[in-house]
Amino acid sequence: MIVGLNGFIEYKEPAFVHVEVSGVVYEVFISLQTFSAIGSQKVKLFTTHIIREDAQLLYGFLDIGEKKMFQRLIKINGVGPKVAMAICSTYTPTQFATIINNKDMNGVKKVPGIGPKSAGRILVELNGFDVELVSSSSEPKSQAFAQASEALESLGFKKDKISKALSSCEAEDTASLVKEALKLLQTI
Repeated sequence: MIVGLNGFIEYKEPAFVHVEVSGVVYEVFISLQTFSAIGSQKVKLFTTHIIREDAQLLYGFLDIGEKKMFQRLIKINGVGPKVAMAICSTYTPTQFATIINNKDMNGVKKVPGIGPKSAGRILVELNGFDVELVSSSSEPKSQAFAQASEALESLGFKKDKISKALSSCEAEDTASLVKEALKLLQTI
């Protein structure tokens, strides 16, 4: 299983890159988010290796949160790698977490290849996954968000209520987020 590549870009297009690693060139499918973020010739990609009967495919991501989002999406019945990549190309993990949190059916339907039936299934399957998506991001604020979420969950609050309350909070550190969210959770 190939979980990452560290090498030089030989060729680049919006849908894929060729990455040379120690004399071997790999074709790695990428999202538009990753394509626009790749700047230099040297690149380190987190990869998902999918082995099918007729092919071995590599999907690459610069952000570990985007990889987690992709891996979670392909587990949903009816969502394959192409649709998952379309979602990754349309939204960053943080934007998609907001769509999941708000249960925004129209936001999911904006992705090419997703109709109302698939959009509904995706929202149902990913209920509560928004907290995990935001916590996988490397930003300090999202780490505080994840820690606050875990603290509130240990107090017995439900994930959907926690994510709604935390999305309304303005604090930056974990303690302040928990205090602010507790006040909001008492009114929900």
